[in-house]
Amino acid sequence: MSAHEHPARPPSTLPEHPLRYKLNNEVHARPPVPLSRPQRVSYLALMHEGASEADELRQLRALAEAFATPLPEAESGHLQLDVGDFRLKWERHNEFSSYTFFCTPRPDDDARDGAMVRVPSAWVDGLPGSVMVSTHIDLQSTSAFAPKTVMDSLLSGGRQGVASQVSDGAAWVFTDFVLSDGWSRYLVLDERLTPRQAGRTVQRLLEIETYRIMALLAFPVAKDVGRLLNRAEGELADLMDGMGRASTAEDEREVLSHLTRLAAEVERSVARSTFRFGAAQAYYRLVRQRIAELRERRVDSFPTIGEFMDRRLAPAINTCEAIAHRQEELSGRVARNSQLLRTRVDIELQRQNQELLAQMNRRARLQLRLQETVEGLSIVAITYYASQLVQYLAKGAKHLLPFSPETITAVSIPVIAGLVALGLARMRRKLAAEEGAH
Repeated sequence: MSAHEHPARPPSTLPEHPLRYKLNNEVHARPPVPLSRPQRVSYLALMHEGASEADELRQLRALAEAFATPLPEAESGHLQLDVGDFRLKWERHNEFSSYTFFCTPRPDDDARDGAMVRVPSAWVDGLPGSVMVSTHIDLQSTSAFAPKTVMDSLLSGGRQGVASQVSDGAAWVFTDFVLSDGWSRYLVLDERLTPRQAGRTVQRLLEIETYRIMALLAFPVAKDVGRLLNRAEGELADLMDGMGRASTAEDEREVLSHLTRLAAEVERSVARSTFRFGAAQAYYRLVRQRIAELRERRVDSFPTIGEFMDRRLAPAINTCEAIAHRQEELSGRVARNSQLLRTRVDIELQRQNQELLAQMNRRARLQLRLQETVEGLSIVAITYYASQLVQYLAKGAKHLLPFSPETITAVSIPVIAGLVALGLARMRRKLAAEEGAH
């Protein structure tokens, strides 16, 4: 060890994040099952529809007990169960759960039933959820089934089949993506696949079948949203014409009320469909990725899986994407027009408020003039009563005064009037000063 080298510090002495092992094991989760030919695989994907993971584990435990086999611990929503007659791989996803059954065929097995011939039908009937995908895959060797014989059979039968070489020519895949007796079917002819390669190939085919169906869940939603958009766009155009013809504030408020209702309807549609459209795009990307991982080679007279998806799946996904974009645009247009109309209504309200303030100012000035008039009359009234008091005092003390009571009263009138006027003026100035201070 050199002078610059130091022994590594044991990780156990460092604090560990609680999610460290879970995140590390996620890379190794859901590995493909190695398969040797011949092998039959049956696959079910069931939508949850309220079924919990505990419900599914309860059903899996019943299967294990029926075959006197302990149920393995479920890790990150998946487990594998080997009961001897067949193997089961269970996985729980966000929207669905998958059950994949594997078995080695026997001479007396009915090939049409795939691996389900070994699974108790009563147990299958008790699975929680509803079936979205059901697929049989028959894995055989090219020595047992010649690819040319299979292709000739497909061509002579007039069926629209899909065929390609996968894994750089190591295997052949045949299917028609048609449901027969409720199942789609694949035939995989293994020429030189290793067991792990065969397992990965089967898993990719199952994922392609599952994700293409899950992606298409958005297509009926797109049709419904399209009908809503056609009506909403026409209604929006009519409302905009109505906004242009609106001549009174009442007309504009009525148009704004209709716009608000339309905006709520469009936003409700956005909230209900955004997840489905986003999920469709995610599922479609997974389909494209799994097709690329197959490394297909084209077979004469047959389209590849990728070509089939480009012709049949891509247009539906593009429609969903276009509808989603159109819906977002309509939501933005409704919001902008609503804001424009609200601005017009606010401007009209401000104009009315300004007119109301102007009327209040005119009334205030009129009230001020009336008040000044009343103040003049008040001076006269106060002066009159005050002079009467002076007259009474003068009459009572006339023998003490050098002037007559009438003279004293006459002289007091302008003095009293001046004092009253001065007092009222000082009071107005004081009130004005207090008002200015506030």
